[in-house]
Amino acid sequence: MSRVPSLRAIAVWLFFAAASGASPQDMPKPGTPGAFTVGRETFDYGIEWRLIPAGTAKLTWSALPASGSGPASEIRLHLESAGLVSRLFRVSDDYTAMLGQSLCAQNTFLAAHEGNRSKETRVVFDNQNRRASYSEKDLTKNETVNKEVEIPACVHDVLGALMVLRNLRLEPGKTAQIPVSDGKKFVQAKVESQRREELKTALGDFKTIRYEVFLFDNVLFKRTGHLHVWLTDDDWRLPVQIQVRLQITIGTITFQLEKQEK
Repeated sequence: MSRVPSLRAIAVWLFFAAASGASPQDMPKPGTPGAFTVGRETFDYGIEWRLIPAGTAKLTWSALPASGSGPASEIRLHLESAGLVSRLFRVSDDYTAMLGQSLCAQNTFLAAHEGNRSKETRVVFDNQNRRASYSEKDLTKNETVNKEVEIPACVHDVLGALMVLRNLRLEPGKTAQIPVSDGKKFVQAKVESQRREELKTALGDFKTIRYEVFLFDNVLFKRTGHLHVWLTDDDWRLPVQIQVRLQITIGTITFQLEKQEK
């Protein structure tokens, strides 16, 4: 039987690969076409691996009251395994990111419970001193790994950058270079707008634009793979599907939107 990947690994591959942002000057101002201004959005995804249900993901973005240099918005992601994947390797993970102006990352926290393992990972983005501090604590082994990396004045984390991509209007054939960091490594990743597609989902048919984000092949990840993101071709720019294709031993993993609330 082919190796079943960890659900958190699936989510990291997908959402990191969706972590593509634009520089602040490229982002539309609130209230202009292409800029989403909802105070809270929730996205529920079904996760499919090798054409079988693998789990669910709930992604919530919330605007916060203005507080000077404090966070301007918060993103939460909850992952839960299901079916075959859950029987082989149960996963329940929670990720939180606090974002400043222009969706620049301030700090992130991941509580991962996978099988008999538990880990907590914190990343602090010091934008003033242009450094990110990464700390991962293995609660089972009582071991801690710390790292630091240089970053630009504004860098995007895993999920905040997905929100930035929604504000970045790239017509098919256009590309952009965008700053991405996971706290361990910083890269200028290429995102390419490829073509318009009509996508059929459980919510109905959507007119979308398909993007490819180049984070595999020794960019942010050593692994060979392709990552595609489908955003609706309208002012809401809903992320209706995210898909990664890896080598044949893992195959294709898809996040598809099943419910969305504003």
